[in-house]
Amino acid sequence: MSWYYWWAPEAGWGYGRAQHAACVSRAEMMLNREFRSLWEQHVAWTRMLIISIAENLPDEERVTERLLRNPSDMAAVFQRFYGERIAARFRDLFRKHLTLAAQLVKAAKAGNESEAAELEKQWFANADELAAFLSGINPYWPRSVLRRMLDEHLRMTKDEAVFRLQRDFASDIAMYDQIERIALEMADAFTDGIVRQFQLSY
Repeated sequence: MSWYYWWAPEAGWGYGRAQHAACVSRAEMMLNREFRSLWEQHVAWTRMLIISIAENLPDEERVTERLLRNPSDMAAVFQRFYGERIAARFRDLFRKHLTLAAQLVKAAKAGNESEAAELEKQWFANADELAAFLSGINPYWPRSVLRRMLDEHLRMTKDEAVFRLQRDFASDIAMYDQIERIALEMADAFTDGIVRQFQLSY
């Protein structure tokens, strides 16, 4: 049984195990499967790029290209529900999230502390912008909740990169397990918000 963020008018935004698993519609199940796959790909290819940068691997350019396909893939889901304009805005914000992350890892690897600090500031500002944008298109995605989830995702990704650069592989791997968990929770939250907003029941 999955974990879901949920919204109730009398209680507000909460978090707990979904109790409606027996009556989940096919549309909800397929949407959740799609979002989970996309978030898994997002964190997996982010991890592969961190490793490529940290280890000076010759595949960095190709890994970057594959990672930057994710914003378009996820935007395609948004387009089905919100149209091209909103999907394009999401794609641009999410792509910026990824490019800033890559630049941050490179600055940290080079030991450029001032550049890394500025990039990290921009990275978190982008997360706030993304949370504000998403909460503006779906009432079941409160900005404060999305911001906490995205901030946790960013903090963990930063720690993952630091551990890899420090060659603390045990901590690096353990952190990725946590990142994957949070990514799946975000996928579930995205699903739940769309299901509630569009009343998917077929």
